[in-house]
Amino acid sequence: MAYTEYKKMNTKNKITLCSFAGLCGLILTSCSHLGPGTVSTDRFDYSTAIANSWKQQTLLNIVKLRYLDLPVFVDVASIVSGYSMETSLSGGQSWPDDVISLGGSAKFTDRPTLTYVPMTGEKFLRGMITPIEPKNIFFMLQAGYAADFILALTVESLNGVRNRSATAGSMREADPEFIRALELLRDVQAAGAVGMRVEESKDKKQTAVLFFRRDDIPQEIVDKATEIRKLLKLPVNQQKLVLTYSPMHGEDNELAVNSRSLLQIMGAFATYIEVPEAHLKDQSAVPSFENSKNNKPAVKIHSGRIKPLDTYASVFYRGHWFWIENNDWRTKRALTAVMFFFTLADTGTPDKLPLITIPAQ
Repeated sequence: MAYTEYKKMNTKNKITLCSFAGLCGLILTSCSHLGPGTVSTDRFDYSTAIANSWKQQTLLNIVKLRYLDLPVFVDVASIVSGYSMETSLSGGQSWPDDVISLGGSAKFTDRPTLTYVPMTGEKFLRGMITPIEPKNIFFMLQAGYAADFILALTVESLNGVRNRSATAGSMREADPEFIRALELLRDVQAAGAVGMRVEESKDKKQTAVLFFRRDDIPQEIVDKATEIRKLLKLPVNQQKLVLTYSPMHGEDNELAVNSRSLLQIMGAFATYIEVPEAHLKDQSAVPSFENSKNNKPAVKIHSGRIKPLDTYASVFYRGHWFWIENNDWRTKRALTAVMFFFTLADTGTPDKLPLITIPAQ
């Protein structure tokens, strides 16, 4: 009888100890290799959040410029994502009652720390108001961006032929020669008949050169290239042009590019905002330009009181929503280009600025 009771008790202890071992194994397995498993999730989640916030920040500052409000940029300086896993196990056995007690606990902590840097200072401001170098603009054409789109957004004039421009609350339409030249340049670009290279002189000075090709090019494209030179008041037989920054007509071998600054590019984009009627009446926004000759604008930023659905980017400002439709690829392309121009502008890294570090609980 005693042997039978001892055997039952021993079997019970074995079962309990096996359960305890299983619990230990489960806790230890759950906390092994915690870091690598979070990389794919965290990288894409954070990159998506930063991209969306960058779009919203850019759109908001474009809208604020239409209201003559101060644009403010805040950069995400760093993201430190910290994880911790704490586990504890306990067990005991008492005699003579032979009672076994088991215990276990686990604590998981996810504590990311985000650091924000307000973009300000002399270097940042200088980068915002300094015209983008002409060679950087034409390098984008070389990379495959459409010539008519890029030049219409980034250039005030080419060799004195003026683009559409809005300054001091008034708008000036583009010269017909400018519009026609961009249309032709797009065709010439698609045919591969125009290119750019950087030449270096003996004194190590770099010069950006735009050139038109004539070899193995259809006559139709050659004629279009000739018409471009006529429209821009360039010598008809000039095949190589040095890119220079100037608002005036250049030398015979120069293409004078009056490029815009990042602030001007954003201001030009702001002219396509659909400003609420109430804001026009109270004169809180710059007057609208819908009555211009171009009745069908290439890009458009919508507005309304109800929050829109399925948008590319949307922001809330002065009691109204402003947004870009998700199916409006032209406006999406323009906003993305503005964000890209921000990297081309030498805004630099602000020095000795306050850092705002926020532990996200």
